[in-house]
Amino acid sequence: MLGAVETRSVSPVFVGRAEELGTLHDALVRACEGEPQALLIGGEAGVGKTRLVEEFAAAARERGAVVALGGCVEIGADGLPFAPFSTALRALRRELPGELAAAAAGQEEELARLLPELGESGADRHDEDGMARLFELTARLLERVTAEHTVVLALEDLHWADASTRHLLSYLLRTLRTGRLVVLATYRSDDIHRRHPLRPLLAELDRLRTIRRLELARFNRDEVSRQVTGILAHEPEPERVDAIFERSDGNAFFVEELAVAAHEGCRTGLTDSLRDLLLVRVEGLPESAQQVARIVAEGGSTVEYRLLAAVARLAEDDLIEALRGAVNANILVPAPGGDGYRFRHSLVREAVSDDLLPGERSRLNRRYAEALESDPALVPADQRATRLASYWYHAHDAAKALPAVLEASVEARRRHAYSEQLRLLERAMELWDAAPDTVRRTLRPVDHAEVYPPCGCDPATTALRHLDLLAEAAVAGRLCGERERALKITKRALRLLEDEDDSLRTAWFWIQRSRLVQGLARGDGWKEIATAQELVRGLPPSEVHAEVLATAAHWSMLHEPGPDALTAAERAVEYARMVGAHDIESNARLTLGGLMVDAGQIDAGLGHMYEVRDEVVARGLAAVVGRSHVNLPSVLEGVGRSEESVGILREGLRLTGTMGLRDAEAWIWSNLAESLVSLGRWDEAAEAAGNAQRRGQTAGPHGSGANCLAFLALARGQVPEAARYLAQGRAAYGPHDPMPQHDLPVSWLTIALAAAEGRLADARAELARTLESGFPLGTQRYAWPLLLRAATAEADARALPAARDGREQVLDSILSTVKRLTTHAPVWRAHEQWVRAELHRAEGRSTPDTWSEVVTAFEPLSRPYDLARVRYRLAESLLTSAGEDERERATELLRLAHAVAGHLGARPLADAATALSRRARLPLTPATRPGPAPGDPAEALGLTSRERDVLRLVAAGHTNRRIAQELFISPKTASVHVSNILGKLGVSGRGEAAAVAHRLGLFPAEMLMPGPAG
Repeated sequence: MLGAVETRSVSPVFVGRAEELGTLHDALVRACEGEPQALLIGGEAGVGKTRLVEEFAAAARERGAVVALGGCVEIGADGLPFAPFSTALRALRRELPGELAAAAAGQEEELARLLPELGESGADRHDEDGMARLFELTARLLERVTAEHTVVLALEDLHWADASTRHLLSYLLRTLRTGRLVVLATYRSDDIHRRHPLRPLLAELDRLRTIRRLELARFNRDEVSRQVTGILAHEPEPERVDAIFERSDGNAFFVEELAVAAHEGCRTGLTDSLRDLLLVRVEGLPESAQQVARIVAEGGSTVEYRLLAAVARLAEDDLIEALRGAVNANILVPAPGGDGYRFRHSLVREAVSDDLLPGERSRLNRRYAEALESDPALVPADQRATRLASYWYHAHDAAKALPAVLEASVEARRRHAYSEQLRLLERAMELWDAAPDTVRRTLRPVDHAEVYPPCGCDPATTALRHLDLLAEAAVAGRLCGERERALKITKRALRLLEDEDDSLRTAWFWIQRSRLVQGLARGDGWKEIATAQELVRGLPPSEVHAEVLATAAHWSMLHEPGPDALTAAERAVEYARMVGAHDIESNARLTLGGLMVDAGQIDAGLGHMYEVRDEVVARGLAAVVGRSHVNLPSVLEGVGRSEESVGILREGLRLTGTMGLRDAEAWIWSNLAESLVSLGRWDEAAEAAGNAQRRGQTAGPHGSGANCLAFLALARGQVPEAARYLAQGRAAYGPHDPMPQHDLPVSWLTIALAAAEGRLADARAELARTLESGFPLGTQRYAWPLLLRAATAEADARALPAARDGREQVLDSILSTVKRLTTHAPVWRAHEQWVRAELHRAEGRSTPDTWSEVVTAFEPLSRPYDLARVRYRLAESLLTSAGEDERERATELLRLAHAVAGHLGARPLADAATALSRRARLPLTPATRPGPAPGDPAEALGLTSRERDVLRLVAAGHTNRRIAQELFISPKTASVHVSNILGKLGVSGRGEAAAVAHRLGLFPAEMLMPGPAG
């Protein structure tokens, strides 16, 4: 017995670490002010990481913080998925039950994957966003809880963390921006060898300036002396301190062990083997206590008391006596929560475990497995499958291990721990040949390979095949980001299928390869899709067939939209309905709707998309909810219905935020930026584009956001900024998977930037390259602005002698392309008129009538910047070729264009309007008029009597043609009056003008009764 020393192998005095503790306290202060903090604490085993965290946690509690501790759990060589987060969230739930329940409200099913106490986890839908959705909801949960409470989240032993825990930690540290939260994570730096899985994460986090990294050094001699004094409760002789310091080299844990060993008079502690030092005190225990220590060492980081009793097979009194001896000797300590035991330090557990004989190790694992199999309640339910699989695997019993490993893989998949699922499936493949055939015949695909379609066989009677494991592993690898491993797995599977007549399974694996090839940036994936299409051609309807068609249609929509894509989408919808594949049907209907709009069936196509959106929101089908709120607004914007698009996008932001669909949210932000640009809400658009770049996890939102910012920079005259954003957009998309929706906006910006910098030859070269590639059906939303910019560049350079050569050919190529482009929507009919007007200007035959028609086309479209530009061109044309009687009209047009340009910050347009007004000696501000009579808002707004009549008819909903008939004026004159009215009211469209008239009560209700439609 150790007498007084037994309880003092940990010094009661906290030694050193003043600087590190100061850093932690500084982080706590910052967190209390609402700025989340993240710190990584590294150091060799035994250097004092846990003691530092304990000291800080105690101080944080004294300051009113809630401390939630979680440790990475090791079972043999396996880690439990999300173990430290589950433990920490349980602690948080104990401390703040009401707050955590409120923060999790509405998302309990998803968050139950991390914290089963919240309820049953949701339906097992596994898609590309499943894990990211869980991570985002966890981040939102922490942000909500820490909005009012300071929380310290401490995760220990990160070197044992499973891959899913590492991914979640990385996500939190990269995305948490608000909340009173401190995240600490400790790891053994001496364990992080070159190929250790934690090493890439540490390198990634080092690049984040928001994370501080502390590396704990060993104690110096003075600190060792103070530590030994605390342990022994008196000051030791200098010679003893020298010996302990020399032998321990300042490692705090070894100082403790050496101090105790020296106090007992045990000289073994000063031999060459520190491992012997760790074992000597275990070997000094009674035999029963040593036996219990060996059992605990093999059971994992912590062993529950009832499980330990079942494995030890000792009488209860004998077991308690053995545990008391191990605890008194500070070998074992009660686990937090008091329900089990663990080693005081993992170094001792590792030494005891390493000292086990091979047969002894497998026997202990068998006893653990048999005990747990006999009574599953011996361990927490969320750990049972993983621990049982580990015990049977390390017991070297393939017959028992294979089913247990497969069950654990299903549990990992249920929790979205796809990295662990992949590791377990690879372990199952390793065990496959060793397991008896009688065992393999009892396994069913429906239990262990749900993502792999049965392809016509009855899963209740058909045994699981090795091929099924390959299929499940391929999907798990794709979902966890291990695409290289998944690609190798699909290659193995396709090689096996070469000897089988199984077209459906083969096609399924080719579809998986297509997704992986695209994800790895090794191609566009079409070759693989085409191979799958050939394999299913002529086969009866099935889920695989429907998925192949839906995948082909979606690929074609993005890359080569046209009649073939429309046919594939129609067949995909039909086949999916026939076999009851609702998720595939929903995705295929979205694709079909978009392709129908591209083909000119605008109302029917949008009807499909609206139906899908409503259905998937009602069903809570997260992945398609995200896609529907990305694709539907994008299609609406593509036909000029920007206001309608914005409304759906705002709702999409709410839904994706609630559901944790971070990448879909990023796409929504990028689409919102595009629609806001169209509506002239440029500051909001810039903010949305920035959000797209910050929130996006994939290249698409980054590139789209950069393109939007590049457009705004160009329109505002910030050419170097535009060049920088264009480079960002081009880099985000990369060259491996070209799509018109990516490439054409980049080409448009390239032409616009070249023109802004006076590089007409470069603009022409980019146009030629783009025209050579052509504009597939459905790309008119990108084609019209590009052709417009090219035509405008030619028109602006008309007076330059160097631009004459080649101009005629460029204009002819633009015109021939214009004749082939579709104009199904008013916005693109307006663009066609605009492009033709610019071509006339480039040829020197621009007329006011031409530009007046363009202005008329844009007036009802709620696109203020475009309207301002064509008004400027009309004013320019009037001043160039019309008489003196048109100067007043030109003046009003320039004032309107200049006002919009000033509001938007479009400096080049504002400067052009100013320069033109000066050349023509026209005032851009109206002359001062006598004050209006009190109570006459029309006069206060500066409306003439004729404009008042026109506004009355606008408010009644009349078109320009109908207004002209009513007032006996020409439609062109009516258009000019409408333009003037919009400028004086400070609005961008007829609807807003009508709303102002109603709000001010300008006209009695009877005056607004509409006549026949005009």
